[in-house]
Amino acid sequence: MPRRRRPPRPGALADLSPTRILSQIVLLQLAYYACAAVLIVFTAIVAGKEVSTDLLFNWRSLRGDTTVGWTLGLVWVLNSLICTTFILLLIARSKLVLDFALTVHFIHLIITSLYSHGIPANLLWWALQMCSATVMTSVGVWACQWRELKPINFGTKPAPRETAADDGAGESRGRGRGRGRDGAGEYEMVDMNERDGQV
Repeated sequence: MPRRRRPPRPGALADLSPTRILSQIVLLQLAYYACAAVLIVFTAIVAGKEVSTDLLFNWRSLRGDTTVGWTLGLVWVLNSLICTTFILLLIARSKLVLDFALTVHFIHLIITSLYSHGIPANLLWWALQMCSATVMTSVGVWACQWRELKPINFGTKPAPRETAADDGAGESRGRGRGRGRDGAGEYEMVDMNERDGQV
């Protein structure tokens, strides 16, 4: 007798779909560069520097002996912090945050190397990438776990607070009308003596 295969967990095929993972990587990478471009252009305009794609893709722009280099480093760290919002919206699963964060920085390494015609040889650039990946991973995991542990509301209303009016006669005994604890429907209180007489 052939052994029956266990049915897949609901949503498992959708979560592990290569096309979905690829689309999430592309969207996250585009958001990463779009946010960085906005921050870098704004910073360059405020500082009175010339806006160039070298500020975004050339690892030689990150230098520890210039103000522009340190400013770019702070901008990239801020960009990683902002991109945790995109991770929360696109990924929304804490156990996948590390994979996507490392993938974003690995793709950034490839694009930077191709644009600069060489593998980054600046220690500040590598330190910045490790700091950026750490910030993106830690904050992203925290945000996704906060969302995962958030209570689910199925459209039910919370039970109203009980008052003396809701309990009918309060502590008094006898006949009276009141609402149930769940707030649905009404009930009628019957005197114990009256009920015993009916029996």
